[in-house]
Amino acid sequence: MPSLTYDEWTEAQDWTTVPVDDHDLHVAYYEEGEGEGDPVVFLHGIPTCSYLWAEVVPRIAEERRVIVPDMVGYGESSMDDGFDRSIRAQEEMIDGLLEELGIDSCTFVGHDLGGGVGLRLAARRPERVDRLVLSNAVAYDSWPIETIVQLGLPETADTTNVGELRELLEGMMTDTLVDPERSEWFLEGMKAQWSSEEAVVSLVRNAAATNTNHTTEIDPGEIEAPTLLLWGADDEFQPIEYAERLNDDIPDSELVGIEGARHWVPVDRPEEYGDRLAAFLLDGYEVSAEGS
Repeated sequence: MPSLTYDEWTEAQDWTTVPVDDHDLHVAYYEEGEGEGDPVVFLHGIPTCSYLWAEVVPRIAEERRVIVPDMVGYGESSMDDGFDRSIRAQEEMIDGLLEELGIDSCTFVGHDLGGGVGLRLAARRPERVDRLVLSNAVAYDSWPIETIVQLGLPETADTTNVGELRELLEGMMTDTLVDPERSEWFLEGMKAQWSSEEAVVSLVRNAAATNTNHTTEIDPGEIEAPTLLLWGADDEFQPIEYAERLNDDIPDSELVGIEGARHWVPVDRPEEYGDRLAAFLLDGYEVSAEGS
């Protein structure tokens, strides 16, 4: 269980304004650590938020500066109904956030849609990404899954209330976590952000913005950054076969499948995930016996 509750996490967040497609959007982010080397940016997917990384961040923050934003349309970032939330727009947001924070390049760690953002950023703006970690990421034509397609139908915003949405999300996550009882903190945190009618509409718009073209137009072979594919091996949403394909296509890549982990791999296996991530990011760090 993480050291911070969801409320403590959000209270500790900073925020800034980032221009995306001529909209000035509020971007909330959690920051920790002051170590040497490139900052590490962690990005979540749908329907999660920055709190996804709460068990993993402290280990990396011991030696590196860590920045964990909420994508626009999620968490404590802008949720109003008036801007694009696609991974193309999230790529623009991350680029703008790095600019606002005075960061030229970073190590980028992305899960789910956040991994799709990382793919685009590394392929299209290689100067921004020195190292790349993709975990159960959307890629090629692997997405959106049927649940997200249905969630993104326009009428869903009119026919679904807060309680129904939270029940839907809890059911989806409970069914796809390895140990829902141990992961209760994650379930509660992920539901907490979707607690208003504005948030319901925001999540529907987020789902509607999932666009397969935004990954099929990317050539992974153009990615120059050393890449770790750190994948929950038992994922039914983004199967490991897509990681194998990325491993074939990205010139400098390594695939590590974490057994006994499904889609929510940083939550299912936080110790092994953190161990593997630290070994890739931190010089001289060795994977423990539990993570080998």
